[in-house]
Amino acid sequence: MLIFRLIFESIRFAFDALRQNKLRTILSLLGVTIGIFTVISVFSAVDTLRGNLQKSVNKLGGNSVYVNKWPWLGGEDFPWWKYLQRPNPKLRDFNELQRRSQTAVAVSYEIGMGGRTIKYLDKTAEGVQINAVTQDHNKVSDFDLAQGRYFTDIDSRTGAPVALIGFDIASNLFPQGNVIGKQIKLKGRYVTIIGVFAKEGKDLFGNSNDNTVLIPLSFAKDLVDVESDNYQPTIIVKGKPGLTDLDVESELEGLMRSIRRIKPGEEDNFSLNRATLISNQLDKLFSFLHVAGLIIGGFSILVGGFGIANIMFVSVKERTNIIGIQKSLGAKNYFILLQFLIEAIVLCIVGGLVGLGLVYLCTILVSAFANIDIVLDFSNILFGMSIAVVIGIISGIIPAYSASRLDPVEAIRTN
Repeated sequence: MLIFRLIFESIRFAFDALRQNKLRTILSLLGVTIGIFTVISVFSAVDTLRGNLQKSVNKLGGNSVYVNKWPWLGGEDFPWWKYLQRPNPKLRDFNELQRRSQTAVAVSYEIGMGGRTIKYLDKTAEGVQINAVTQDHNKVSDFDLAQGRYFTDIDSRTGAPVALIGFDIASNLFPQGNVIGKQIKLKGRYVTIIGVFAKEGKDLFGNSNDNTVLIPLSFAKDLVDVESDNYQPTIIVKGKPGLTDLDVESELEGLMRSIRRIKPGEEDNFSLNRATLISNQLDKLFSFLHVAGLIIGGFSILVGGFGIANIMFVSVKERTNIIGIQKSLGAKNYFILLQFLIEAIVLCIVGGLVGLGLVYLCTILVSAFANIDIVLDFSNILFGMSIAVVIGIISGIIPAYSASRLDPVEAIRTN
């Protein structure tokens, strides 16, 4: 009961200080508020970026390896002239990998044709991305369908003139609905719509199926040269469950060197890219942002800590005679010390709660106007409030100790 009474009295004194000296207390708490706001905001921003990045990586295939002509990552001395001379992934490469790979659960050959126009009766959709893929595309990529179905094996083998279209294309060309079974015209050919992608929005890599048309590669062979550099051919290999992308990459390197008859000691004429390479690079950026947030928030909290310490010294001065009376009535030194220490902690928690409230308000505003799912993790909230408590202890311990050491007789005589 004693400890509860002590906490209650300390909280009452803290709010008395807030009420009696509003401007002084608010200015002192401002540093703590800004510091906690900065720390939690930066951590939430990093977690939000990381979460959206993970969604983007999952769409690319977390256990997939991309066989490309160009590497995805480069440095200051990027030898572009060397990569320019490399051959594109060929259908022969795809067929051999599909036949010989022991680690792959699915292999897909894909090309992309951007900036195209498609038509339905008198309506047109411009700037459309047309992707031509083999049958295993649905196994190496992550997507959902709002209507219809994916290609059957017969569709892919026979080159059937069928297509899946993006949500935005369906909304623009078919505002009344009834999309499945309709025929659109692309590159002078009519294709039948068999499915519509679910609404996605762009990920961090700028990828989205909302404005995409997906057709079988065997059908695209009648329209374009599917091995041309103009369409950036790619082979995507997804590993079997239980294998990492490194396991798949290790086998692929040997298979590709064998397929292309690259002699020992000669450099690879292909690139093996993994989505995790991008996420690893961004992890370094996230770590820097974490440190930057701690430094910026730390300075603000440090200033706030000095402000809280100033309030506590003033509070001790104003209540010196009360302290003397309490001690003369038998109050122990630890009672006086805890009373002022808890008061300092409460003041810092108030500042932290205000900062947390500002963070929550910002998440609501950003989510409403930017259509981004903000991650406000409980661990970040707990970390921020723990910092507030620690600052309260550090900034209040010296004033609280000085109050506990006051002589009761001298304290009572103080006006």
